[in-house]
Amino acid sequence: MSAGNVARGLKAAISNPYTSEEAKQRAAERLQAMETSGQLNQEQIHVDNVVIGHKAALANPNISAEAKLHSAKVLESMGIPY
Repeated sequence: MSAGNVARGLKAAISNPYTSEEAKQRAAERLQAMETSGQLNQEQIHVDNVVIGHKAALANPNISAEAKLHSAKVLESMGIPY
């Protein structure tokens, strides 16, 4: 599992109203440790999020053909299979 996925899960736990305060605190501490140790490359996380968004657009039936074409071109230019 990539560090970006772990970070997203930790952030989700922190913002989830059904997560206990103790679990939120542990998640915040782990996220802080990941940031401090350099495990989280913010630029790579951004790129991962862009890819996730474009792949989601391709799978969404409510997105126009023009928008899907744009997403396909972006992913192609990044060398990402879709």
